[in-house]
Amino acid sequence: MMRTPLIRWLIVLGAFAGMAAVPAAAAWPTAGHTSDPLDAPASADLSYLCSPQTQLRYPRQCPVAGPSGERAELARQGLSPQRPLPITTLDLDLGFLPFSYRQLDRDGTSLYSSPEDAVAGAGGSGRIDAGLVWVSWSNCQVINDTAVYLTPGGYIRGGSDCKQSELPGFHGLAFSRTPSRTFAWILGTTNVRTAPGTAAPITGQRTRDKVVQIFEWAQAEDLSWAKIGPEAWVAAKDVAAVTPDPERPEGVESDRWISINLFEQTLAVYEHGRLVFATMVATGLPGWWTQPGTFQVYARLERDDMSGSFEADRSDYYMLQDVPWVMYYDKARALHGAYWRTSYGYPASHGCVNLSPTDAHWLFNWAQEGTYVHVFDPSGQTPTDPGTYSDGGA
Repeated sequence: MMRTPLIRWLIVLGAFAGMAAVPAAAAWPTAGHTSDPLDAPASADLSYLCSPQTQLRYPRQCPVAGPSGERAELARQGLSPQRPLPITTLDLDLGFLPFSYRQLDRDGTSLYSSPEDAVAGAGGSGRIDAGLVWVSWSNCQVINDTAVYLTPGGYIRGGSDCKQSELPGFHGLAFSRTPSRTFAWILGTTNVRTAPGTAAPITGQRTRDKVVQIFEWAQAEDLSWAKIGPEAWVAAKDVAAVTPDPERPEGVESDRWISINLFEQTLAVYEHGRLVFATMVATGLPGWWTQPGTFQVYARLERDDMSGSFEADRSDYYMLQDVPWVMYYDKARALHGAYWRTSYGYPASHGCVNLSPTDAHWLFNWAQEGTYVHVFDPSGQTPTDPGTYSDGGA
């Protein structure tokens, strides 16, 4: 009969002893404190490394110095883990052209009224002047080991077999939202260095047309340098950069416009305050500059023939047949596809804005007559006096 009260007392004493053994850190939060891990103090133990996810979500749980602190700083800068650009799918079928093209000899080419005359090289019906000449052709046949092409102007001879020139494969980027930082295309194989300057060690290379994000700019040896990753720098002259700027330029009276940066040789498309597309272009060479200013598209053509010469001796003569996806915006200056270009990101035209066929088609579908075109040069190197400019050309 006496054992039951004794057992009860032992149970009560055991419970009190268990409560006394609970460490103070496990107690309920008191006033002025919280159990939120974001407010937890940084650990004094520098021997461990937080995961990138922990650093981004709960930075105060990670050491403030040492390896983990360095990684946390990289995460803060967006360098590790590096978040991808918000690109969306681009229809690569836009690069298809319903024409075949061939570049002719720069010494000039004879035209013939029949395939037989072309094979014989006699009875010419005309001649295409010497210069940069590309023709489109609809049919080709080999007769007596001579390839004969049917062009809009007549038949031409061209080697021993039928060949179609390869079209440029480059294309720009479409975006689901405006990127948070500057991005760029590499203009050619370039060295990556651990720090700004040619004296810094080389750690690798980036190849042409590769897209990189730029996290910082710096000056060294009278050159600008771009940081593209942790301890990874490239010369700014080796990239064509786009810095998203959805603020409407002066003179643009619409929520849809095209911006062309002559210094960077890039084009950006904005709609309702958002960057929706960007790419590299080839604008006018010195002397044939693409004119800065704000313009509007006044004509759209699915294709157009372009020819011209600006020098007295016609040494710069060009003739380009069936130029695709043409949008005139400043006299003879236009945005259009340039199937004859092998690279973009450098001035190369007579004043027009040259794009890859894929990019030109995308832009043609997006724009309409009246779309604003804002052309600017942040370096100030391009003349702004309208008297400097002729009507322009391809």
